[in-house]
Amino acid sequence: MTSFRFLSLTLLAGIVTTPVLADEVQVAVAANFSAPLKAIGEKFAQDTGHHLVISSGATGQLYTQIKNGAPFQVFLSADDSTPAKLESEGAAVKGSRFTYAIGTLALWSPKPDYVDEEGAVLKQNAFTHLAVANPKTAPYGLAATQVLAKLGLSDAVKTKLVEGQNITQTYQFVATGNAELGFVALSQIYQDGKVKEGSAWIVSADLYEPIRQDAVLLEPGRDQAAAKALLAYLKGPQAAAVLKAYGYRQ
Repeated sequence: MTSFRFLSLTLLAGIVTTPVLADEVQVAVAANFSAPLKAIGEKFAQDTGHHLVISSGATGQLYTQIKNGAPFQVFLSADDSTPAKLESEGAAVKGSRFTYAIGTLALWSPKPDYVDEEGAVLKQNAFTHLAVANPKTAPYGLAATQVLAKLGLSDAVKTKLVEGQNITQTYQFVATGNAELGFVALSQIYQDGKVKEGSAWIVSADLYEPIRQDAVLLEPGRDQAAAKALLAYLKGPQAAAVLKAYGYRQ
């Protein structure tokens, strides 16, 4: 009888603890960071057993979804103001916010030698379309408008702008030839320390406000160990190696 009770308790303990060992984390991530997060997610799964369920989009759009009750547990924004706002509104756990990456803006074309390393192609203004992300919802789009303003080109290119809803759509406009060039996140075109294809100008950081990308634990993830583990993992060396490979700074 005693042996049976011991065996039953052992089996029950295994059933109870299994979900703790391996769980899913619902992550809302800014479009520019979706590819790096997938790479980090693979390493995270190998090291912890937890798996990521990723939803990407423009930061402003993700904010709206969160406020409307989307069950995300972690939010990786493309700015630092949106996570702070969610904290102040009670939608995120206070004290959980931190900067996980600092993004870099690039002017890119899939055509070799089309974009020079100094961005003079903008001043030459010989192109028909220039793609940018919506500056109202996408921080990389806001950064692009800041660059154009600093260079005194806002009015000159105004009629040539093609606006993407987020940085992924902006990249697609350029990749498919609907725009000859466009402002994208460096992470979209950069791998292992170099631009993967085409030509690009890595925009000088003094031409736009720093793109500080903050992470925050959302209220649905307050008591979830896997969500907290992901945030801790983003601060570690495995994530740092991926960030560097995609052209981010910390």
